[in-house]
Amino acid sequence: MIGLTSVTDPTAVHQGFASDNHAGVHPDVLAALTAAAPGRAAAYGADPWTERLGAVVRRHFGDTARAYPVFNGTGANVVGLQAMADPWSAAICTATSHVHVDECGAAERVAGLKLLPVAAPDGKLTPELVDPLVTGFGDPHHAQPRVITITQATELGTVYTPAEVAALAEYAHGRGLLLHMDGARLANAAASLGVPARAFTADAGVDVLSLGGTKNGAMLGEAVVVLDPGAVRGIEYVRKMDLQLASKMRFVSAQLVALFDGDLWLRNARHANAMARRLADAVRSVPGVRITRPVQANGVFAVLPPDAARRLRERYAFHPWDAATGEVRWMCAFDTTPDEVDAFAAAVRAAAAG
Repeated sequence: MIGLTSVTDPTAVHQGFASDNHAGVHPDVLAALTAAAPGRAAAYGADPWTERLGAVVRRHFGDTARAYPVFNGTGANVVGLQAMADPWSAAICTATSHVHVDECGAAERVAGLKLLPVAAPDGKLTPELVDPLVTGFGDPHHAQPRVITITQATELGTVYTPAEVAALAEYAHGRGLLLHMDGARLANAAASLGVPARAFTADAGVDVLSLGGTKNGAMLGEAVVVLDPGAVRGIEYVRKMDLQLASKMRFVSAQLVALFDGDLWLRNARHANAMARRLADAVRSVPGVRITRPVQANGVFAVLPPDAARRLRERYAFHPWDAATGEVRWMCAFDTTPDEVDAFAAAVRAAAAG
């Protein structure tokens, strides 16, 4: 599974396709931070920027939506899941989900949840995949299923349709469960689907959402968005207890306002998605290279010969995905340029040719 590529001198290797986390800060977001810097404002969220973020979130997700800014994506997932569940609860996720693979057991260690991973070849859960794990209710020997958590867009670059999310929500609610969405790349999913974000979140029955900003132009900061107030308990206390309550919260909120008050979030995501499609189209016909998954968001997954991958890593950093098959992941971001894509595609062709 995914692991950071080892390079002798990281400064000598182009980082452009390793992760959308490697991207910088969008100038409009940086300007918003600069504008928020002078003067004094009340701490811990009692500031005009956080108040404005609340209004922006309600506009996107409905009148009942409430935003709780946090420092990072892992924090958003842990705070949201912990507020939705009891310490003896279980959360069902995919075996490739970030909360299971890449958050160092935080949901289990900090939130106290038992994660129940499910193999999902396309990265997406379905009621049929979840159903075998929704069992053991009332049995003190078993963690009690409480939450289904999905990722949009998924770690495999695929995107849930509104109908797929709604089917999971209907299944979950019919069995007394809740539906949580890790939306670290929610903007990329919305850009891919061409629908408002609420179409596959609030309108589809999602209860709690992690709203991503870092991968889409922010310096840092995400938000837990509670779509159904009845789905959480004590989230204000959980956020503080989990070390995710920022004293100078205006600097997190100002970034999210800059992204989501207008259409910057969508423009950034559309560009990242377009760069991924450009890359996939450019390398699809290269001998020895095979695109392995649908390119629906801003990631390209491919298999290429081991020697070719090794030669390519001498110039570019990127993540291996499956060591057994040689599958790798190439990510595009809001600041990826067409020239960078074309140069990387040429390097792929050269590496494949030996």
